[in-house]
Amino acid sequence: MAGLLGTGIQDGLLLKPVHYEWAYDLYNQAVANTWFPNEIQLAQDLSDWDKMSDEEKHALTFLMSYFNPNELLVNKALAFGVYPYVNAAECHLYLAKQMWEEANHCMAFEYVLETFPIDRKSAYAAHVETPSMARKEAFETKFIKRMTEDTLDITTTDGKKDFIRNLIAYNIILEGIWFYSGFMVALSFRQRNLLRNFASLISWVVRDESLHLKFGINLILTTLEENEDLQTKEFADEICQMILDGVEMEEAYNKDLLPNGILGLNADYINQYVKYLADRRLEELGFEPHYNASNPAKWMATANDTFELVNFFEATNTSYEVNAQADNGKKSQTS
Repeated sequence: MAGLLGTGIQDGLLLKPVHYEWAYDLYNQAVANTWFPNEIQLAQDLSDWDKMSDEEKHALTFLMSYFNPNELLVNKALAFGVYPYVNAAECHLYLAKQMWEEANHCMAFEYVLETFPIDRKSAYAAHVETPSMARKEAFETKFIKRMTEDTLDITTTDGKKDFIRNLIAYNIILEGIWFYSGFMVALSFRQRNLLRNFASLISWVVRDESLHLKFGINLILTTLEENEDLQTKEFADEICQMILDGVEMEEAYNKDLLPNGILGLNADYINQYVKYLADRRLEELGFEPHYNASNPAKWMATANDTFELVNFFEATNTSYEVNAQADNGKKSQTS
């Protein structure tokens, strides 16, 4: 086995023997988690929408404006920046399932846009016209574009660094911090007994994203372990700074998301959670926590959030499969 990275089209055509068991296990977990948006009766939440304040409606619309296009942006990061540069068949299997899941998430958020009386045109325009949202998107696309340049050579140190940078940008920052920040806001409505079916939809997305995060971190750590030329203080400092920059961007975004706050939630609360998330991601990558922030939203543990992810290397397949079966039971009750 030559290692994880490579671009040989005829490499990675044999699944067995599996070289990266973590990737194969995650593929099987992802298959067990398969779900479809229309299994949730989202229209039952329309009566809650009518009771919500303008600020609450703005928050939900703002989240959809961000989530919907960025689920597709993740697929571009995978298709252009990850899939072509790994050799292992088991990694390709998982990435293919992840890409389907991102498409499914996009359709889930389309379902939200179709069900609630949200102005679709203004919702879509927001990710371009809102500076804090556009800035986050530009940050991501910069790294994806680098992966598509003819000059990128994955066998060189610079090429491998770009591979890691793209993973940090989309997997750690976008999926592991920015998405989770939005999930917390979305699920906060359920804490007040609002939008419970919408929360079920988000919970299923979170379950998928927890595996995406687990796969990405394993991919990063394995690549670093297999390539000593990447193991420098300078590159470690750069990775750490990318994450801190991501936090600063998210802080500005959350002030636009909740300019005045809603019951039990404001931008400062969300941003403390963002810093807590960033500390967890730093630790998972082998860094010391930077902010030493406490978790203001301990109730997120019930949403399969970072409390489970902190020790994800000890997680077993069965924990996800049991969750999938439990959710299937819930589906039959709500259908």
